[in-house]
Amino acid sequence: MEWQDFFLAATTTLGFITICKSLIHFLNYIWVMFLRPSKNLKQYGSWVIITGSTDGIGKAMAFEFASKGLNILLVGRNPLKLESTSKEIIDKHFGNVEVKCVVLDLRKNCGEEIMKKLEDAIYGLDVGILVNCAGMAYPYARYFHEVDLDLMNSIIKVNVEGLTWVTKAVIPSMIKKKKGAIINIGSGSNAVLPSYPLVTLYAASKAYLTMFSASINLEYKKQGIDIQCQVPLAVSTKMTRTKESLFVPSPYAYSQACTRWIGYEKLVVPFFLHSLQSYFVMAIPDVFLDYYTLHNFLYWRKRGLIKDSQTKGLQASTSQFNQQS
Repeated sequence: MEWQDFFLAATTTLGFITICKSLIHFLNYIWVMFLRPSKNLKQYGSWVIITGSTDGIGKAMAFEFASKGLNILLVGRNPLKLESTSKEIIDKHFGNVEVKCVVLDLRKNCGEEIMKKLEDAIYGLDVGILVNCAGMAYPYARYFHEVDLDLMNSIIKVNVEGLTWVTKAVIPSMIKKKKGAIINIGSGSNAVLPSYPLVTLYAASKAYLTMFSASINLEYKKQGIDIQCQVPLAVSTKMTRTKESLFVPSPYAYSQACTRWIGYEKLVVPFFLHSLQSYFVMAIPDVFLDYYTLHNFLYWRKRGLIKDSQTKGLQASTSQFNQQS
């Protein structure tokens, strides 16, 4: 009877502890997702640098930071789009916000050129925040051996090398004043899913970004620099070619969530519905996720090949018509 009483008491205690832990985790989630106040971003400095700032999340974040009274340094490869984005921000009349532009092609400029251009651009500026948002993905899913050399080189140059050189150019000024924040836009392809077949190179480049962020965050935390990897799932941008829906926010809705998390945890899923998605997805056994992901991307590969074939056929017909004319 004593053993039965002991067993009952032990299981009751264990159950109580489990319930308390679950409740604490739930309350903490509610706190950080909805109730925790945003940090005063101006405390880092008066300027924000954003790569990939003329489209999608990068452009939306430029507007979001400008609405908070921060000056914006737009970095992109297209001077016309940079000028257009700059004008849009200024026309919004965000107080006395200044906007500067740097033409920089992360695919073509070498590391030394990237550093030199950025160092010259930020000289004398009180740079507080860097947002590495520039990124490249596959036009459609394909096997690794089908990735052409130009696409492979571009993804590595932009997603891995470009981000690294940009960070190296900016971080010394943050070290000097002992404060700053670096936000790297990652991907659910490696932070949530166990594998990402047929988009392998893209997912691997984002895995580099995740580890890079976590490691340099430890290196520079004591020097007052907050380095964070933010993980989006599907966002309605030109790169994802996904329509806006309940679980697919617009870049502007997503950017509002992003700024609330700056200065806190090193790896975050800032958009509420994305965090719910990731929670349930990560509870599914890997074998099922792998099966679904592979078959889903095989379907998109098939569609991509058909569309690619149709495009090439149309181009060939047009070329032949022009020659006959």
